[in-house]
Amino acid sequence: MTKEIVLRKANAGDVAAMKVFIFEHGANQWNFLPEAEVSAHLAAIARDKTHAAIAEIDKELVGFVTYLTSRDLARYQSLAHAGQLHGYICEAVVHRQHAGKGIGARLLGEAIAQLAAHGCKEIYIERHEENLASGGMMRKAGFIEIDTFDDPERRSSGSRRTTVCRIVME
Repeated sequence: MTKEIVLRKANAGDVAAMKVFIFEHGANQWNFLPEAEVSAHLAAIARDKTHAAIAEIDKELVGFVTYLTSRDLARYQSLAHAGQLHGYICEAVVHRQHAGKGIGARLLGEAIAQLAAHGCKEIYIERHEENLASGGMMRKAGFIEIDTFDDPERRSSGSRRTTVCRIVME
């Protein structure tokens, strides 16, 4: 029998477990996870500056996605949405034992829905160019690739390039 996956909004009480989880299940050759920046990003959940959706099975954390509104990727915005706030999905991580079950795509869908509800017409996410698992999860959620660029400061392996993906809400 398949156990039910429950999605819920993260709160300040989840941050410590999320931090342990991302370094245990998100660390790989493709992901850029500097501890200080990740810790600050997750701590911002308590101040409502970063938002997150959590996936649980039997109240056990099996994945999460973090997201926020931003203007940082304005250079990619279409003319129709130029100057507007856009969504940015920051981190998406799923427990290794639950990979490939659609949890990541569901979490991305929840983040997209929440960002759209906040009025974001364009939502962005980045990944290592060669991270095929992340690429598949993003495609399942409806993202399309719009740019790939050299990024040796954040990408220490493979092509050392970042791919930017976008979904447009209409």
